[in-house]
Parts: sequence; structure tokens; C-alpha cells
Amino acid sequence: MASSSSSSSLSPRNINKYDVFLSFRGEDTRDNFTSHLYSALSQKSIQTFIDDQLNRGDEISQSLVYAIETSAISLIIFSEGYASSRWCLDELVKILQCKREYAQIVIPVFYRVDPSDVRNQTGPFGDSFSKLEERFKENSEKLKSWRNALKEAASFSGFDSQNFRLESELIKKAVHHILKRLAEMSPRNYKNQLVGVESRVKEIESLLGAESKYVYTLGIWGFGGIGKTTIARAIFDKISSNFEGSCFLQNVREESQRPGGLAYLRQELFSKLLKEENVILDIDLNFRRLSSRKVLIVFDDVTCFNQVESLIRSLDWFMPESQIIITTRDKQILRNWGVKKIYEMKALMFNHALELFSRYAFRQNYPDVGYEELSRKVMEYAQGVPLALKVLGCFLFEREKEVWEDAINKLRRILHPSIQEVLKLSYDSLDDKEKNIFLDVACFLNGEDIYSVMKFLETSGFYPEIGISVLIDKSLIAVSCNKITMHDLLQGLGREIVQQESINRGNRSRLWHHEDIYEVLTHNMGTEKIEGICLDMSKVKEIHINSNTFTKMCRLRFLKFYSSIEGENKCKVSDFQGPGFAEVRYLHWHRYPLKSLPSNIQPEKLVLLEMPHSNIQQLWDGVQHHGKLKQIISVVCNIFTNTPKPLLIPHLDMLVILNLSGCSKLKRLPDISSAGNMQKIFLNGTAIEELPSSIECLRGLLGLYLEDCKSLKSLPNSLCNLKSLAYLNLNGCSNLQRLPESLGQLSSLVELYLEKNNLERIPESIVHLSKLKFLFLRYSQRLQSLPKLPCSLFKLDARRCMALESLSGLFSSYESYRQNFDLSNNFKLNQNQLRGIVEDAMLEIQIMATTRWKEEEQNRYFPSCDGLVILPGNEIPTWFRFKSMGSSITLPPGCLSNKKLLSFAFSAIVAFPHHHFTERKFRLFGEFKVKSYIKKKKEKNQYFDPHVIKISLGVVNFVDSDHLLLGYYFTIPLTITHPHDWEYNIVPEAVRFGVEKATGSESLDIECKCCGMRKWGIHFF
Repeated sequence: MASSSSSSSLSPRNINKYDVFLSFRGEDTRDNFTSHLYSALSQKSIQTFIDDQLNRGDEISQSLVYAIETSAISLIIFSEGYASSRWCLDELVKILQCKREYAQIVIPVFYRVDPSDVRNQTGPFGDSFSKLEERFKENSEKLKSWRNALKEAASFSGFDSQNFRLESELIKKAVHHILKRLAEMSPRNYKNQLVGVESRVKEIESLLGAESKYVYTLGIWGFGGIGKTTIARAIFDKISSNFEGSCFLQNVREESQRPGGLAYLRQELFSKLLKEENVILDIDLNFRRLSSRKVLIVFDDVTCFNQVESLIRSLDWFMPESQIIITTRDKQILRNWGVKKIYEMKALMFNHALELFSRYAFRQNYPDVGYEELSRKVMEYAQGVPLALKVLGCFLFEREKEVWEDAINKLRRILHPSIQEVLKLSYDSLDDKEKNIFLDVACFLNGEDIYSVMKFLETSGFYPEIGISVLIDKSLIAVSCNKITMHDLLQGLGREIVQQESINRGNRSRLWHHEDIYEVLTHNMGTEKIEGICLDMSKVKEIHINSNTFTKMCRLRFLKFYSSIEGENKCKVSDFQGPGFAEVRYLHWHRYPLKSLPSNIQPEKLVLLEMPHSNIQQLWDGVQHHGKLKQIISVVCNIFTNTPKPLLIPHLDMLVILNLSGCSKLKRLPDISSAGNMQKIFLNGTAIEELPSSIECLRGLLGLYLEDCKSLKSLPNSLCNLKSLAYLNLNGCSNLQRLPESLGQLSSLVELYLEKNNLERIPESIVHLSKLKFLFLRYSQRLQSLPKLPCSLFKLDARRCMALESLSGLFSSYESYRQNFDLSNNFKLNQNQLRGIVEDAMLEIQIMATTRWKEEEQNRYFPSCDGLVILPGNEIPTWFRFKSMGSSITLPPGCLSNKKLLSFAFSAIVAFPHHHFTERKFRLFGEFKVKSYIKKKKEKNQYFDPHVIKISLGVVNFVDSDHLLLGYYFTIPLTITHPHDWEYNIVPEAVRFGVEKATGSESLDIECKCCGMRKWGIHFF
């Protein structure tokens, strides 16, 4: 195709008047090829200049010169008689002048002539030129300029009609190419005027890129104002030229609600796709016509399935490779249409959000001096939502700083009406139960554990399984890491809806702002309307609550008095009267001041009960309440002054989590056989001496936490019947002397913590713990031996087990792809066993390397694979091929030239100076100096300058004497094969090893120069 360039700054015109200038010989092509080409260009809305003047003078007119100069592209149609026209040749000379001066794009079309005949003025084309040559033989300069112009223009890449069976194919190809060149030459507005769009357009293009035998559907999903329409318009503008018909139907929801709206939208759809202003109103006929066209349709802001169904009936009407994009707030609509891919709109990143806001607030891409901090506050409020950024930018434009401060404070409590109007559309589409869930999350539950939320909403009668699903589909909430979350603007919407319920704060259904709650509680303004109260006590002064303050709040479901800053209880009360707590499901009161719960509470309705740092002595008076607590009793520090009485924990059949951590005088638990649904028990820091044998009844128990139970001496054998137990923490149980021999029966155990205890041995049955990933034994001063460990083990930390003398084989066909074993500072280990560990490691690493090679040869996916062992030692194993006394190793030329993977084992002898803190961690790394080249078939290799690849090899703890580090790393492909018959190859030339300081997983990127790195070794597989 023709070489391209964009518009030059040398151009005398500020903007192109025409997209295309057609240069042609009228007698040859005006009534056939050129007329058809012009029609095709016009149908694509390409502004094309065509000279309809049949009688021409000796010189081209000034208007024609102007048309050439103000065109982006010149399309030259070389026909047999083209060179017989002085007019055509003068046009050609002018076109090439514009190419040189204005970087105009020139595309030749060789219509029934050979390009070489045009270039050399030979053949029938040359005969035509010869006739003109006779007329101008006295004007050699003119002839020379024409010859040079023909030679130059014919050398450009263009279209040769001889390569097309049908002229229609040639025209279609040429028009498509012109559209593409225009797009390249004049960047789309979305690049110049929109922010943060280009990367998203590329992401969506990648989703649309794959060719399909069927109609391809894509959904763009997100809540109102997040930018769905903007991104859909940008992608439509960019790719619509690839289709025979295209239509962007905007505001489908709004238009369909008007009388005759769907009929109007259908008419517009057919008109755009068929390119006819007055399209025939025969729906079946129009669909049959569309079935032979590749089309692109965008349905914008669809709110129900019927809207699209009424417009297109079915996807079966459309030609394969057609594409349909739907933007919506409701994911269920996309599922109903069988959408192939769903693109979720995310908020703008901070830098893009600031730029977009600045364009509206300051009419530039950055804030004015002095407004940076105020702009940052707006960014925190808008949270990257384009609608909010634009609205607030316009609202704050040219306002004083004092106004900005006041406006920002106001926005924290009152949502801007323009933002609320857009967001509330999604809320209005909910039913009453779903609206209640939305308001509960907005006012109280944002950021809470999803399991607790579901239980609370279930007991409130809101059907949360379907309700939460609907809210997620409508992008009103999200669930991430088992937490329910809501965007700040949506939270603001929910709270604004509640505030609009009544001017009187006591008549609102939910209270969360400390000023509102203080007024209601202090002046006893509560009514039956109040369903929930959530107060951060650190934000208020002392509140004296009357005994009948809650009496009128007969519908109260949620009560949370917490403190974001540790402090005293600010809510003072002597007792409670009346039925105010009868409907409470969720009760959290930090430093609750009374000794028992309100007598009118209905324990069978409680879902969550938390009384942290309270002095409560019993939960409620009387035995008539069975306490069906469905979630958590969180009792921290001084809840129990003595062993709890059976009355205190009467019926535990629904209790899920029991937390008695910090009850330092708690010595035993009562019978807990009724707690069949218990999932976690926290007894950390208690004086517990033994566990009841009835613990075996807790078949669903997942976690048992007994850290720092220094009075615990043994565990009951019945503990090993807990088939669901995944986490067992016995750290710091300094009097624990033995573990049950049947420990291996804990078939679900994943993590076992045994640090700082007095165990002398580990039961041999531990090898049967097939799911065990983590085993922590460090500072177990009396531990003398380790049995064979399970193959599933990922991490073993047995540092400073000073009495440890023997191991039963560390490597034995481990299943884990990543292994980290720390045996540092165990100097009593038998030297023969240490050598055996090293030999076993070599064999295990060799087996894994062989497996990796087989997977690579079969083009199978395999995860990254690395591991590290540290143990006492001062020699690099003999089987390492390359060794060095320093940290750098230069590799012999060609030693890796036939490798496809960077698979290697490494070893080092290290010791850290005494002035390093003993708990400091160090990160190992390897820097590979590599050269790379591209290998192509039948071509020379293309080489690139050497560069360095840095690989993290793991983290090690302080060791004050020589230790052997032994590790492996299998992951980097050295040869990458591409589909166009070429390979990208990487060849390592040298490697340097080192360590750098690290804090946990955070590298400080400071090389530890003073660390003693005695020797290094590396072995490639």
C-alpha cells in the first residue's frame, strides 16, 4: 500500500477540507470505475473531491490546486489514456509536490495498466504518453517533470486491478485501506480529548480480535457514570470502518420509555446498517438484507432483555463475524443474551482521574498552583468515577479556595444532585428487599465479612442469596476476599436516600453519622422508624443514655458502638427498660458498661454478639433463653473472671466461632459436645490445662488456636478425630511435652505451629498428613529428631532447634512446586545426614528438571518451580558444574546455546557479620547477563545488545557462621517461538549472585556489601 505520513506543520491549511482527491482520466473511467469508487467512498462518509468538469483549459484551475492542497489523500487512477492528458500530468506533479511539502498520502491505482509501463512509459500506456510528447517536444523541462512524476508515483505501493477478479473487490479493498490511513493520519478524538481511554480500547480490541464463525457479542458492564458509553463510543469509532454497516444506538433505556421509542430505534438501526435514509418498513425483508452484511452494533445503556430482543429479535439474523456490543449496569442481561465476553469497567487510576478533573476545573491537564491538596481531596471523594470528576470539575470551576473547602465538606454528607440522578437509576430498579440490603450495606455493612452479612440479612427477612446476587450483577456491590464492599459514591447514594426519609433524624431508618446519633440518643428522639445505629464513639463526647432510650426503637435490628481509636466507653447507661432490643440481630458494644446483657434481648435472634474489652459476667439472666448464637461471641480480656458456668454457654448448636483469647484465668472448658457447627476456637493466652475429650464432637472445626497456653501439658487423643481441622496452633505452649501418636489422622491439616515448646519428638504418623503445607518448629529447644515428613510440605522452619541431631530424609519426591526448608543454626546435626540431604537434593532436582523438559517438549503448561534449603555447611557440592570463590561466574561460550529453558540449581556458602540484627532477613538474587537475537527462516539472525535479567531466589534469615544455601529455579523460557516463523532466543553469558537487605517481603534494594559470600555454584539442566 502507499507509504503514509501524517500532516506536516509546514501545511498552509489548518485543517483538511477533503479526505480524498481523485485524479483520473475522464474519458477512460469517469462513467465506470471512478463513479463506482466515488459512490463507495461517499457511502463511508469519506469527503471526496471529484472534478466533474468535462471541458478543461490548458492549465489546471486554481480551485483544483486548492482542492489538491487541502486533501489528506490523493488517489491516482492510472488508466491507459491517463498520460495523454496534460491536465492529468499537471495534477500529478502538484500532488507529488504536496506529498513532499505537506506529507500528503499518495495511493496509486493501476486500472488495466501494468505498473512497470507507468513507471517506464512503455506499452499502451507509453504510447499515450508519446502522443503528448510530440506536442510538447519543445518543452523538455515540462516533459522531464512529467516523466519523473510518473516514475515516482508508479513506485508507490498501491492497487493493481490485475490482482482482482472483480472491480467491486478492488473498490472494497481500496476504500477500506483509505479509511485505515485516515485513522492513522488523523488520530481519533478519544486520544486527544478523553483520558484513560486508549489502554481500555486496546483491551476491548483484544477481546474482539478473535475471528468467529458466529456473531460475536461483548458486554461492557459497570455502574452509572463509570464511563461505559464513552469507551463504547471510542471502540465504535475505531473499528466501525471494518464493517459493511454500523450503528451506535445511544440511550436505549431512555428512548425505549418514550411512546413509539422502540419503533424509532428500530428504524434508526435499519437506516444506519443499510445506509438508507428512508428504509422500507418491512422488518423481515430488512433482516434478510442484513444477513449478508458484516455489521457492528452498539446498544448503549440497556436495562432489560426485552429492549434488545424487540430491536433485533435474535442473533441468527446476522452474518457471522458481525459484532454486537451491549453496555449495561446489569450483568444478568448479558447472561441472558449469551454474551461471549464481559468487560468490567473500573474506576480511573489516580493520574488519569486528576487529569480529567483538571480539564473541567482548571481548563488544563493539571491543577493550578495552590489547589493541589484540594484537588487530592476531590480525588478521594470521586474515587476515579468519570461522571463525578466532570460534574465536580464544572461545579468548582473558577471558585475560590474557601468555596472549595466548604463544597468538599458538604459533599461528604450530601451527594451532588447530578451524580445522584445517574446513580439512583440502578437503585430504583431494585425491589423492596434488595433496596433494604443496599441501604444496610451503605449505612453499616460496607467492608464486613460476607458470611456475617448474609446471616444478618437472612434473619432480617431480606433473602440475601438472591438479593446479594442481584446487587452484584447491577454493579452496586462487590465481594472481594470474603468482604462485601461498595464504592464510596454508591455508599453516598444510599446514605442520601436515608437522609431524605425525614428531616427529623429520629424518623430515619438508619443512623451512622456521629452528630445525628448524639442528638437522637441525648434527647431521647428515637422512634419505631429506626432499624440500625452505627456509632464511632471516638468522635463524640460522653453520651448519657436513659434507661428507656431504646424503648421506642422496637424495630432496631443493628446496634454497633465501636471505637476507631482505642479509648473508654462513651455511652454511659445504668440499665435498660422496655422492648427496645427485642429485634436486635447484630450487637457490638466496645467496653460494654453493664455486667449482663439487656434482659429484653432475644438471644435466639442474635446473629453476632461482640463485647470486646467488657466486664460482662454473664450473657443474660435466667435459663429460659437458649442462646442460639449464629455467628460470633468475641470476648476479649476480662469477660470471664472464672471458669464459665454451664449456664453461660447453654446451647451451642448454632455457635460458629468461640473467642476466649486473653481470658488469663480460664482453666478449662465445659462440655462442648452440643457445638456441632463450631468452626473456630480461640483460646490464646488462657490458663487452659487440658481440652475436653468432647472436642471430637466438633466435626466441622477448621481452626484450633492455643498459642501461649503455658499451662497446657497434653492434648486428648480424641483431637485426632477432627477430620476437618486445617489449622492447629500450639506455639509457645512451653509445658506441652507430647503430641498424640495418631496425629496423622488429621487428614485435612494444612498448617501446624509447634514453635517454642518442649517436645522431644514428633509422632512418625505425621508423614500421613497428605495436605500439610506449613510446619513451624523453630526454637524447639528439646526437639532431638525429625521423622519422615509428608510429600506435600511447602515450608519447614526448624531454625535454632539446638538439640536436633537426626533427620529421616528431607527430600523424598515432594509434590510441591515450591519448597523452602530452613535448618539453620542446628549444629548437632549428623554430618553424614547432611551429606545425604545434599545428595538427595541433587537427585530430586534432577527429577524435577527432567519433568520440566518433558512438559516443555509437549507444549504443556507448568507453574514456576523454585526452592531453597539452608543448613550448616562450608563446601559447594561436587556435582555443581560451575563454581566460583566470588559472586560472579562467567559461562563458557556455547554452553547454553541449545537450551530452551533456564533451569538451574545454585548453591552458596554464606555467613553474615555479627553487627547485623539476628532477625534481619536477606534476599538472594541472581543477575544473568544475556544476549538475545531473533532467528528468522532464510534470513540472518538479528542480534541485540546484552542486557541483565534479575531473578529473586528467595529470602534467608540471619546466620552467624558458614551455612550452605542450596536451591533450584525452573521457569524462564530462553526460546520463544512466534507464529510468523521466527524465534526470540536468550543466551546467558555470565551470572552474578548477591544478597540485599529486605524487610519481610519488601526489598530495600540495597546490596549488602559487607556480607560474607564465600563461594557460589551453579548447575544448568
